[in-house]
Amino acid sequence: MRGPGFGTVWRRPICGTAGDGVKPVLPGDVIAAARALLPAPPDMRSELARRLIDEACAADLHCQRTGRAHVRWGNGTLSAAAHGCEMGRETCFEDPDFLDCQVKMLDALRAFYQPEAQEIQRIAVGSSSRRLMAISSPQSSQ
Repeated sequence: MRGPGFGTVWRRPICGTAGDGVKPVLPGDVIAAARALLPAPPDMRSELARRLIDEACAADLHCQRTGRAHVRWGNGTLSAAAHGCEMGRETCFEDPDFLDCQVKMLDALRAFYQPEAQEIQRIAVGSSSRRLMAISSPQSSQ
């Protein structure tokens, strides 16, 4: 049994489906996806990052329906979808190109998860008109 880790933070399945085959996004998934972005031209990387998420979703649905991994996109993890692409070499964090690819992938994941985050914020804080009163302080009115 695995202990709590980064994957437990990302409990929403990558595809937004609710089934036993749900795959959390793990740090290794982000690294693999960033390696898949490396060979792409820099101006195409954001679109490819979104496409990898879509492919992981499609693969997860395929797995749930057929009980088998998708031929090209794998078992529904982001890493498996990335391995269906040409992949660049994993390098150190000193490589600005590799860092850029990781940032692009994390941005795509944040955009994918954003609707859920916004709903949680709305429930916790309330509407934007109530939020202004909730976050106001004596210092902010000076």
